[in-house]
Amino acid sequence: MKCPKISFNSIANVISIASGVSLAGIIGVGSYVYLNKDAIIDDIKDAAIESVVGGMGGGLGGSLPVGAPDLASPTQPQASAPVPSAGLGVPTF
Repeated sequence: MKCPKISFNSIANVISIASGVSLAGIIGVGSYVYLNKDAIIDDIKDAAIESVVGGMGGGLGGSLPVGAPDLASPTQPQASAPVPSAGLGVPTF
């Protein structure tokens, strides 16, 4: 039985091919992230806002879009703040 000869040249070629493929992958992923960073950041912000708003329950009105203020309709009576009286709040007898 004869052992196959493995030369240093063939080992170096395999290592260099693996290194080149790894480097191309790193450059490709880095370029994709750099070119699409704004879209990625917006997606992460939307997901974070949705997780915070979704965790608050139905108190905010589920039909409102994210970021819309929950305003009372003008037909409903609104409470007004009490008008302070003149003076320092010392009772008079």
